[in-house]
Formats: sequence, C-alpha cells, structure tokens
Amino acid sequence: MEIRLQKWLSQAGIASRRKAEELILDGKVAVNGTIVTKLGTCADTSCDKVTVNGQPVIIGEEKIYIALHKPESVVTTVSDQFNRPTVMDYLPAGIHCYPVGRLDYDTSGLIILTNDGEMAQRLAHPRHGVVKTYVAVIKGLPEDRKLKAFASGLMIEDRLTAPCEIEIIKKQPNAHVCIKLHEGRNRQVRKMCEAIGHPVISLKRVAVGNIKLGNLPKGQWRYLSVTEADRI
Repeated sequence: MEIRLQKWLSQAGIASRRKAEELILDGKVAVNGTIVTKLGTCADTSCDKVTVNGQPVIIGEEKIYIALHKPESVVTTVSDQFNRPTVMDYLPAGIHCYPVGRLDYDTSGLIILTNDGEMAQRLAHPRHGVVKTYVAVIKGLPEDRKLKAFASGLMIEDRLTAPCEIEIIKKQPNAHVCIKLHEGRNRQVRKMCEAIGHPVISLKRVAVGNIKLGNLPKGQWRYLSVTEADRI
C-alpha cells in the first residue's frame, strides 16, 4: 500500500505530520537510499525502505520511552553538522527514537526520547501545558519584587512570557532557585534570569511533567514504563 511519507513517519511515531514535513524539506528522509525533499511523495509499505538520518523507519514498531540525563556540552539532536556530541551518542546502537524538545548546549538534565509521535507532540506543544521544572544557580540574591516580575511574565524579545513559578531554595553564596514553566522558547530560563539582573551560573532540568530526573547520573538513561509515559 502506498502512503505519503508524512503519514509513514507519523504512523511510525517519529514525528507529527507537520514535523515530518520539516524533516523531508530538510533532506533528512530517504526512500530506498534516495533523499526525498518533495512533499506529497509516497512510498509502498510492502516493499520500500524509508530512513530518517540513515535510520530505518518501521511502521508498527514497539513504542519506546527513554529518560536521559543530558550532560552539558551535548546537543539535543539526532546528528550535528559540527560533529559535536549528541544525546543519541549515549544510547546503544539499534534503539530508534528521537529527542522530544531541546535543552541548551550548556544546560544539563532530563530529556525524553521516544518513537511515539503522539506523545512527543503532547510533550512539546505549549497548548498541552506540560510543566518543565528546572533548578538553577543564579548570580546574587533576587529581591521579592523581581521574583514577582518573573512570575507574572517578562518581556523577552518583544513577547511577554507566560506566568511561571520561581522559588528560592537556597540563598548562599548565590541563589539556588526552582523554576516551573510550560513554554519552551529558546533559552527562555536564561533570558528571563538575565532580564531580572541575575544571570544563570548553572542550569539543570529536573522534571518533565510527572517524570523526574531523580538520581539518574549524567550520561545515563533508563526506560520509562508505559504507565509513566501515560502520566505525562
């Protein structure tokens, strides 16, 4: 049966159809070894081989859910044009999944990887309101008025951030804060902290929804149970 590549990738749990279109336009999808960049291209599920970044994409494969503790100086992509380490380098060969969302190159913490496109969409899109929790060390000790401004929303690059939670959990020598937000704008936590005059010294994501990083060491990973994934 012939189906469009966008549908193939979506049914395989690689990405939403919109994200699948981006992968195709970026030249990351191949059919029988030939890169395809034209939207609407079809492939035959009975005989064609579809790959993304060289990895086979199989419809109906078992869903995988992984929690990884991303170290600093690692990019949250499947591959990197500058040959920097990626989160995929920490997984054994043969595990076909993709990171959901991103963490900055210099930020550590929890990354979810999966081949479940629907779950990835639920995690990544702000309309679903999945809370991301961070622990940051910031320069100095912010006053209450700055914390209130942070929590009510700050103007970042001509857009007001959504309200979020911030709490000081340790005061000396620099403030350790817990931050909870459901947006995912580029370097948002760092930019918000800079906006109140207390730039980030270190930043780690400790939870995505109900999934917690816990004591998982840097560079290590574990499978999530289906029950954990359903709770996100």
